[in-house]
Amino acid sequence: MITAHERQEVVAARGIRVTFGAVKALDGADLVIHSGECLGLVGHNGAGKSTIVNVINGGLTPHEGTVSYSGSTDAHGIATARANGVRCVFQELSLCPNLTVNENTRIMHAGLKGWNWRARALKLVEAQLAEVFPGHRIDCDSTVDDLSIAERQMVEIAISFAGTDQPPKLVILDEPTSSLDAGLAAQLMAYIRRFVGKGGSVLLISHILGEILSTCDRVVVMKDGRVVADRQASEFSTRTLVEAMGNVVREQEWQRAVDKPSGTPVLSMPPRRGRGLSFEAYRGEMIGFAGLGGHGQTQALLDLYLSRNSNWWPSRAEELAFVAGDRSLNGTFPLWSILKNLSIASLGGLSSRSLVDAGREKALGAGWKQRIEIRTPDMDNRILSLSGGNQQKVLFARALATTARTVLMDDPMRGVDVGTKQEVYDILRSEAATGRTFVWYSTEMDEIRLCDRVYVFREGAIVAELVGDEITEKNVLASSFAAGEAA
Repeated sequence: MITAHERQEVVAARGIRVTFGAVKALDGADLVIHSGECLGLVGHNGAGKSTIVNVINGGLTPHEGTVSYSGSTDAHGIATARANGVRCVFQELSLCPNLTVNENTRIMHAGLKGWNWRARALKLVEAQLAEVFPGHRIDCDSTVDDLSIAERQMVEIAISFAGTDQPPKLVILDEPTSSLDAGLAAQLMAYIRRFVGKGGSVLLISHILGEILSTCDRVVVMKDGRVVADRQASEFSTRTLVEAMGNVVREQEWQRAVDKPSGTPVLSMPPRRGRGLSFEAYRGEMIGFAGLGGHGQTQALLDLYLSRNSNWWPSRAEELAFVAGDRSLNGTFPLWSILKNLSIASLGGLSSRSLVDAGREKALGAGWKQRIEIRTPDMDNRILSLSGGNQQKVLFARALATTARTVLMDDPMRGVDVGTKQEVYDILRSEAATGRTFVWYSTEMDEIRLCDRVYVFREGAIVAELVGDEITEKNVLASSFAAGEAA
């Protein structure tokens, strides 16, 4: 173990100022990371977390302030950061989808060259995956495009922690468990503690505050481009951490229906793969999909959507709306503005004589910008000008702005801050009270507990239905494993 007095600065950013036009992304922020510590970085979407990460990893040069690596301020940039052992796993994953896992490993590790480099890359990534995620079952000869989003996240994490000659000094993890189920997230947190115990450093950015408080040694809170708190993790509780971010803590309670609804379901599906339970959703319900990641929840949502829609083109009278989980792959239109990304599913209702009414479109955007707090000075800015969490808000607003009475959501809160989550929960309550139905796959148990009923998936089939007070983490986990299989 590295004792406190032996710790040295790995990376230090002091007095950092970065502006994008009139927007102050960072306003004199300080962030110092020492060897042998896990530093938690939290704050609302748009607080400046991603910007200061890009300064530390060399991808962005600050307009004011200094960045030092191991005490040296002689050089700055991506090559300098990598030479000083800095690795980064971005919230928007950066693997090349047309290449295999071992080929992506070669891209990140230039030392894997010469004769038989593929075999050495394969051995490196397989060993690191087994260390971080034991029992992962990922085929490292397969192309990344064939992997689920959770498997891609696991691969990128493993590649970043791997080292050809020596391990990295600092690994920056930006929402690393956003697509991982509870079991995989626990494996990662355990590995982080082992890595830090050997003298490595980790900068952990997460909106799952339980992970921050249980794993990190120190926590830095950012708000509006500034550091507003920097204390030992033991000095925070979930409540005080949320309050430091500038949010008010509210208890999350869903007014569940006492009995299972009767009548005609608004959406139904026979047993998956010819076994297990059938699916039914009734008017005004919140239905959760749970279970270990990659066991058919997303595919079930897609099948439900396509059962009522012959294709993905919007029509004037949409029955179902869909919130995609992988926003970079099938959620956002990266060349379009924020407003166009939000309004695309509502154009039928915003048009007359095949022409979009620009005034009504702007009013729609302004209303949802205020209601869901999209942090941008101008809705005509490009969608990629937003932080990842704010991009997710746009996708959520896109679905809710439609007239669809049923909304399917594929882990829609990935990378969304706790304050926004509370606002979204309130919106869901009010929308469900008007008779709107939500079918929601989530990897976060706190969100699953808000549902009226929960279907647990295992190996592509629904193996359990939980109602009301039966919806607990213990019951979900018990149903997620086959008889005789240990968690």
